[in-house]
Amino acid sequence: MTKQRGFGVLWAATSLSNLADGLAFVAVPLIAASLTPDPRLVAGLSLTYAVVRLLFALPIGVWVDRLDRRNLFSVANILRGLALLALGISFNLSFPNILVLYLAMAVVAVFEGTADTAAVAILPRLVKTTNLDRANSKIAATQLVTDEIVGPPLGGFLFALAAVIPLYFMGALWAIAGLLALALPRTRVLSKDSGERTGVWAEAHQGISWLSKHRVVGTLALIGGLASFGYMLPFSILVLFAKEQLGLNSTGYGLLLAFSALGGLISSVIAPKLRVRCGYKKLIVLSLGLGSLSLAGLAFTTSAVLAGVLLALYVLHAVLWNICSTSLRQKLVPQALMGRVSSASKVLGLIGLAIGAAAGGALGTVTIALPFVVGAAVFLLCALLALTKMEHVPQ
Repeated sequence: MTKQRGFGVLWAATSLSNLADGLAFVAVPLIAASLTPDPRLVAGLSLTYAVVRLLFALPIGVWVDRLDRRNLFSVANILRGLALLALGISFNLSFPNILVLYLAMAVVAVFEGTADTAAVAILPRLVKTTNLDRANSKIAATQLVTDEIVGPPLGGFLFALAAVIPLYFMGALWAIAGLLALALPRTRVLSKDSGERTGVWAEAHQGISWLSKHRVVGTLALIGGLASFGYMLPFSILVLFAKEQLGLNSTGYGLLLAFSALGGLISSVIAPKLRVRCGYKKLIVLSLGLGSLSLAGLAFTTSAVLAGVLLALYVLHAVLWNICSTSLRQKLVPQALMGRVSSASKVLGLIGLAIGAAAGGALGTVTIALPFVVGAAVFLLCALLALTKMEHVPQ
C-alpha cells in the first residue's frame, strides 16, 4: 500500500469516527435527560466519561506502544460501535436505564482514548515528515465539519425521530470505521527493550520520564495542560454567557457555535503555509497570543456579532495550536515511545479541563465575564512560556 493511500484510509476512518462523536455530543445528553429528570445524573455522565478517560490514559499509551497500532485503532472503533449497538438493542428489548447508559459510555470512553492515541501514532508512518502539517490540517478540517457542524444537528434530528436511532447510527459509524481501518498497513513498533518488558506502570513511567526531560515536547505538554485549563474556564459557562451578556436564545447560541467553527476551517487551510513562513515556534506564540486577545475581547463585548467573530478567532487559534503541537510531537518523539508520550501529554490536558470546568463555574458566580478575563491571562502565560522555553525547535 502506498503512503498516500494509507493516509486516505486513516482520513476516511477518522472522519466516520468524528461524525459519530458529533452525533454523541448532542444525542447522548438528550437520551440521558429522557431517562432521568435529575440534573446531577445527566451532568454526571460527562464527569464519568472524563474520569474514565483520565484513569485509562497512561495504560492506553503503553498498549499503543506494545501492540500493532492498526489493530488497536480498528478493534477500538469496532468495540465502541458494538457497545452502542448493544445499548440500542437493550433499550428496544427492555425498559431503558440510566445506569446502562453510564456503563456503555464508560466503555466508549476507554476505546475512544485508545483509537485517538493510536491514530496519532499511526500517522507519521503514513506520510512523509514534511507533509505532517498538511495531513494534520486535513484531519482537523474534517473533524470540525463532522464533529461540530454536521454531527450535532444530525444527532438532534435523529433523536427527534426516536431516542434509540442515534445509538444505532453511532454504533454503525464506529464499527464501519474500525472495519475500514483494517485496510491500513500494520504498524507495530518494537522497542530495543521489548524483550525485557516490565509492568504497565513502569513502561508508562518511561514515557513520562522522556517527556519531562525533552525541552520542546515537555514544554508543549505543559502549555497543553494550561491551555486546556484556560479554554475550559470560559467555555464551561459559555451557554450562560451567551444568554446573560449577549442576550441570545437557544437558536442564537447554536448559530454562534456554528459560526465560530468557520475559524477552525480557515485555520486548517492556512496552517501549512503559515508554518512554512513563520516556523513552529513563532506560529505557536502568535496563535496563543491570539487566543488570549480573543478571550479578552469576549469578556467586554455585548454584541453577538462581535462575539461570533471573536469566537471564530479563538477557534482559529486553537486549531493552529493543535496542528503545530501534534506535528511537532510526531516529528520529535521516537516511534517506540509515541503512545506513552502522547498519553502523558493527554493526562495533563484532561486534568486542565477538569480543573478549568470547576474553576469556571466558581468564577462565573462572581461575574459572567470573569472566566474570560482569567482565561485570557492563562493564554498570555502560555504564549510567554512558548516564547521563552521552546528552544531549538525544528522548522
